[in-house]
Amino acid sequence: MSQTTHILDELQWRGSVAQTTDEAALREALAAGPMTAYCGFDPSAPSLHFGNFVQLVVLRRLQRAGHRVICLVGGSTGLIGDPRPTSERVLKTKEEAAANVARIKELVRPFLDFDGTDPACEHPAILVDNLDWTAPMSALDFLRDIGKHFRVNQMIRKEAVSARLESQEGISYTEFSYQLLQALDYLHLYREHGCTLQTGGSDQWGNLTAGVDLIHKAEGASVHALTTPLLTDASGQKFGKSEGNAIWLSADMTSPYAFYQYFLNVEDASVISLLKVFTDLGEDEIAQLERQVAEEPFRRAAQRELAAAVTTLVHGAEATAAVQAASEAIFGKGDVRGLDLPTLRDAFAELPSGDVALGASVVDALVATGLVDSRNAARRVLGEGGVSVNNAKVSDPDAVLGESDFLHGYAVLLRRGRKAQAAARLSPSTA
Repeated sequence: MSQTTHILDELQWRGSVAQTTDEAALREALAAGPMTAYCGFDPSAPSLHFGNFVQLVVLRRLQRAGHRVICLVGGSTGLIGDPRPTSERVLKTKEEAAANVARIKELVRPFLDFDGTDPACEHPAILVDNLDWTAPMSALDFLRDIGKHFRVNQMIRKEAVSARLESQEGISYTEFSYQLLQALDYLHLYREHGCTLQTGGSDQWGNLTAGVDLIHKAEGASVHALTTPLLTDASGQKFGKSEGNAIWLSADMTSPYAFYQYFLNVEDASVISLLKVFTDLGEDEIAQLERQVAEEPFRRAAQRELAAAVTTLVHGAEATAAVQAASEAIFGKGDVRGLDLPTLRDAFAELPSGDVALGASVVDALVATGLVDSRNAARRVLGEGGVSVNNAKVSDPDAVLGESDFLHGYAVLLRRGRKAQAAARLSPSTA
């Protein structure tokens, strides 16, 4: 933890606060505690992603500061979809949404203490699905009890809604009603659990304040909202995107190895801010890492700390140890033969690759994997001693790949020079 004592100070120092409805009142309520806070996660995909990770860590910090937290999975709101500024969402089927809800419920469990066994947490977290209270509500009840509190002229000011209204496509009533459904969630959790704080990303501000307003109108009570900033790199590009692909928290969508490498490769200009957001390192520890970034950036000490911490949080210590060993084996001088097959596959999936036959020459393998562009170039780098097979130097231009070279009968690690690696996979026809 940092040297600050108030959880709001902690969140602000870590760069995890963009907006609050009333900072002074929220600070007082958190200090009087325990408060009950919630964050919702819609099942728009079979996994949560980088952006959701920020919210899970905020809930985790609140719980460990002695507050009660509720993790909401949007079985109903996921059927509608939060309006995008550009186009209408393709609606999930009820079966797709239900399957995603089930996966996300399991995915969030390692982040929070739901069973009261963590001594760092005073109150167990609660896991809810908003379909449980939305599905039984009739359309008439929804319109009379919830819709009457909303004014359309205020609803259309929401950025995504106004952008769609100005487009040729417009916006359907289905997506337009999304903010009413999210506001209903806050009202329900206020009534059932005494929830008085909702958190979310800064792009959710309109939905969060809709819930605050609904509770004020329906119950005459004042509650709070807090948003986190959108995380961007030094160029302003949103984190969590790599060539259009999200960084997922599920291992079957982004492997632990790829997840670890993503954070290991974070730029120097961003690594300290990410350490504050995602790790429990204190001010002195992060200051030391910041000095190392400035004085010895080539050691990438901050990136290694970040990658290890977040991979352990998401995938566990055992998976982290496995991917660290794989990273050292592939990019350093570790024992590549000691890697298990699943980790090896995940690691090799991130490298340039090509298929080769059993008994193929190293020359042909270098060409097939794209490490060189011709057989003559391959012979030249072999003769110069710049090639290794499974981290063992090879200089014989007539060397071939035998059965023992294919790790787990799957692939060979080739290296050209110090930094260029590739995976030569055993061709299925000769496997």
